Amino acid sequence: MTETPNTDLKSRLLDAAEMHVPFDGWSEATFTAAIADSGVDATVARAICPRGAVDLAVAFHKRGDSQMVAAIGEAAVAEMKIREKITHAVRLRLELCPDRELVRRGSTLFALPQHAATGAQLIWGTADAIWNAIGDTSRDLNWYTKRATLSAVYSSTVLYWLGDDSEGNTATWAFLDRRIENVMQFEKTKARFNKSPLGRLMAVPLEAASKFRAPDLPNNMPGSWTPPSR
Repeated sequence: MTETPNTDLKSRLLDAAEMHVPFDGWSEATFTAAIADSGVDATVARAICPRGAVDLAVAFHKRGDSQMVAAIGEAAVAEMKIREKITHAVRLRLELCPDRELVRRGSTLFALPQHAATGAQLIWGTADAIWNAIGDTSRDLNWYTKRATLSAVYSSTVLYWLGDDSEGNTATWAFLDRRIENVMQFEKTKARFNKSPLGRLMAVPLEAASKFRAPDLPNNMPGSWTPPSR
């Protein structure tokens, strides 16, 4: 992603905030400290992050997604089976986290009712990033079901990981394997259902559902914010 003055300043704020989050959470105190430590003008910082530390928490999550995608690499997963690709991506996403407490504090923040929708969007975004990174090309109803399923797997794995004190997070990786196995069993059951008499009876509504298409999100939205020249 091309850096703009806007994103560069937000990165500076985020870098400065990370050392404060374990103590003060993604809070106003952290945001104020990040402004002071980064040297970003307070007015500019408020313009970039209207919700203060909440916007920095969002940026932290999205930074993790970007780092994961960069670390996966097409060659590394080319010969893997689909479940191996997903396992690899989820593990990378967690292993790249610089401090587990940053995620813990973020989970607490996005569990609040006023931020729950944002948290759900971030989890969906991570699932979407993983599927795209491992080469998913679906654009029909499967686009939605794959991301919904992986969102559930990823979010439950994160919660388990936050409480895991096993050496090398072996308990978390075993938990992840079990969750993915559950998904694979569901897919097998779904395939058997589609071949059953009831599945054939449901062919018409299922065919209608198959007409769903993945959203085409606009790129290069008009409008931007440029920091004032000094």
